[in-house]
Amino acid sequence: MPDVVLVEAVRSAVGKRRGGLAHKFASDLFGDVLAALIDRAGIDSALVGQVTGGCVSQVGQQSGNVTRTAWLGAGLDQGVGASTIHSQCGSSQQAFTLAYGLVAGGVVDVAVAGGVECMSQVPMTSSVLPEFGPAKTPRYAEHYEITSQFEAAERIADAWGLSRETLEEFAVLSQQRAAAAIAEGRFAGQIVPVEAPTVDDAGEVVGSRTIEVDEGPRPTTADGLAGLRLNLPDRPGARHTAGTSSQISDGASALLLTSDRRADELGLRPRARVVDSLLIGNDPVMMLTGPIPATQRILERNDLTLDDIDVIEINEAFASVVLAWANESKADLERVNVNGGAIALGHPLGATGGVLLTKALNELERRNGRYALVTMCVGGGMGTGTLLERL
Repeated sequence: MPDVVLVEAVRSAVGKRRGGLAHKFASDLFGDVLAALIDRAGIDSALVGQVTGGCVSQVGQQSGNVTRTAWLGAGLDQGVGASTIHSQCGSSQQAFTLAYGLVAGGVVDVAVAGGVECMSQVPMTSSVLPEFGPAKTPRYAEHYEITSQFEAAERIADAWGLSRETLEEFAVLSQQRAAAAIAEGRFAGQIVPVEAPTVDDAGEVVGSRTIEVDEGPRPTTADGLAGLRLNLPDRPGARHTAGTSSQISDGASALLLTSDRRADELGLRPRARVVDSLLIGNDPVMMLTGPIPATQRILERNDLTLDDIDVIEINEAFASVVLAWANESKADLERVNVNGGAIALGHPLGATGGVLLTKALNELERRNGRYALVTMCVGGGMGTGTLLERL
């Protein structure tokens, strides 16, 4: 099996809810990022074998295989096939895993992976349409309790004894790290500047502006977080608020993979080797503990320990998810989400996996480290894991 290498990785800035990207169509946003990826890599788009893109709410402007629409709308080669992947919050990381498998298996020589989610325009749960039947049926309920991610986050906090104060301390750290990363320009090279429409009070487009800085981070203190309303105010013992949960956001990401042999033939400079990538299932009731077994499995099957990993990105869907994972893995938080995570930067569902991979690659290079790990919890009880080795 050939080594699969990561040649380029880019993302949009992550726009806050009703922020700078709130009126940019999803396919146009994704298309801008895909076009920039091809341009930065210096490759003819016709050489790409397949494009895989993640997107969760595949309705409206995100329906009809938004990955293919984005590729064509960007003026890229029509002969390239594309598919859109739905694996809940792990969608674009699963798109990456599938692209990795296509190259590793010799199905294609070059693949593009990424994702998009414009949550300002296509709200979370837009694709849940009760008139067409329940997402989970009574037969499912015979096997598993039907619950929510919000409830799962609280059960994780219960199980690991995480207080509201502990969750909020972590949220403040995420905000501080993200603010420092932006101030120091750490994200500048990975972000594709995007021209986004501006509108008047009637919603009519009146101009445009360039969005090139993440919009989510905001000054945050423990006292400020302590005054926020609980996500589940009627649940006894609830701890999470909007301040300790990931932000609703808009964004897109894209990454270019190829075999080491093909990279050499095309004169491309690989930035990292994809050591391994996986998607596993776990308890669908606790639901968000997937990063724990995913991390264990990917390290074990590659004969590594967490001490070998220089950079770790774990999605901050809720503060309890990261802290429970850190407790179980004995992770040093000095190597975890060092530039802030989704609590500060936001979580554009279908794009976040690619955003995390892009951040991890760039931070690995900044630190001159060897290995990076990206892992995410996934609604419905799954976990993702990807290992990169800097070249």
